[in-house]
Amino acid sequence: MIYADNSASTFFKPDCVINAVTNAIRFLPANPGRSGHSLSLKGARLVENTRRKLLDYLGADGEVIFTANCTDALNLAILGTIERGHVITSVYEHNSVLRPLFHLKRLGRIALTVVAPKRGLTLSADDFLSAFQRDTVAVVVTHVSNVTGAISPLFKLGELCRSRGVLFIVDGAQSVGYTTVDMKKTNIDMLALAPHKGLHATQGVGALVVRGGVKLNPIRFGGTGTSSLSLTQPTDFPDGYESGTLPTPAIAGLNSAISWCEKNDLQNKVVMQNLGEYLFEKLSAVAGVKIFQPENALHGLLSFSVSSLPSDYITEVLSNEYDICARGGIHCAPLTHRFLNSEKTGLTRLSLGIDNTTTQIDYIASAIAEITKKH
Repeated sequence: MIYADNSASTFFKPDCVINAVTNAIRFLPANPGRSGHSLSLKGARLVENTRRKLLDYLGADGEVIFTANCTDALNLAILGTIERGHVITSVYEHNSVLRPLFHLKRLGRIALTVVAPKRGLTLSADDFLSAFQRDTVAVVVTHVSNVTGAISPLFKLGELCRSRGVLFIVDGAQSVGYTTVDMKKTNIDMLALAPHKGLHATQGVGALVVRGGVKLNPIRFGGTGTSSLSLTQPTDFPDGYESGTLPTPAIAGLNSAISWCEKNDLQNKVVMQNLGEYLFEKLSAVAGVKIFQPENALHGLLSFSVSSLPSDYITEVLSNEYDICARGGIHCAPLTHRFLNSEKTGLTRLSLGIDNTTTQIDYIASAIAEITKKH
C-alpha cells in the first residue's frame, strides 16, 4: 500500500509519539487537573508543559486552548470573537472557516468579502488590500490551501491587519509542522492547528493559540474544574474554553511530537522539498494530466485532473487496482473548486509524507498514466 493522503492525516508517527500515547493510556488515566491526587496533578503538569512547548514552537506569547480538532479550534476562533462587522476571507478556505462565516452572514451579523487571486493561483497582499473597509473586524485565512498547496502572504497580511486594528485569524491545519510559523513576526492573533498532520501527532486533539490580550467568548459550556458553584461559564484562560475531559494521551503524543519536529525540522523540510519536486516532475510528464499547483506551493501537495473524469473515479481505481491512497472530490473547499472550475469533477489530490519514496512516486505516476491511456 502507498499512502498519499497526508493532508488528511499523516501516516508516519514517530516511535516517541506512539510510546508517549501508550504510556499515557497505561499509566496516566486520570482527569488532568480536575482532582487533587497525584495522578491528576501529574496529568496537569504534562498538559501545561505541552502548552509551553507549543507556544515556544510557534513563537507565540499568549494562551493555548486544547480543542477536539482543528475544526473545533476554528469555530471557537470565529464564533467566539466575531459579533458584528465586515469580515474578509479567501476562496482557498476549508468549510471549517466558510461554514461558520456564512452562518454569521445568514444571521445578518456580518458582511463577508471573499478574495480570489487576481493573477494565477497565488494570493497576494494586494488581492486583500482593496477588500478592507471601515468596519472590517477580522481577516480569516488559511496559511496553506488544502487543495493546491498555495501559501498565503501571512507576513504582509499580518501587517495590514495590525495597522488597522483588525483581528487576524489563521488556519494552520496544512502548514504547522511543514513550514515555519512565527505568530509574533506575522502578527497572528489566533492560530488553529491540526497536530495529527504536519506535527505527526495523533488524532484526538486540536489547538487554538491565542495572542495575549485577545478577548474570546466561550462557545462550549460545561465543567471546567474551576468556579464549579457558578452557573455561568467562566472566561478565564484556558479553563473556560476547555469544558470536559481533556484527551491526555493525545496531548502526551503532541508533547513528544513537538520535540521530534524541532529535532528533525531541517531534515524533514529537505525530504519534503525533494519529494515534492520529484512528484511534480513525474506527474507533469503524464499526458492528459492537468496539475493545479502554484509556484509558491507547499512541497508535496498537489491536485490534478484527467480530462472530464470524475476525481472520485480516479481515486477509486488508484485504491482498488493499485493500492494507492489518494483523495478525490471537493476536499471540503467548495469555493476553491468554483475558482478552479472543477466543481463538476472535483480534483484528485496527492499529498506526500516524509516516509514516501521516489520509487513510490514512480509507481503513482505510472498508475495515473495507465488510467489516462484507458480514457
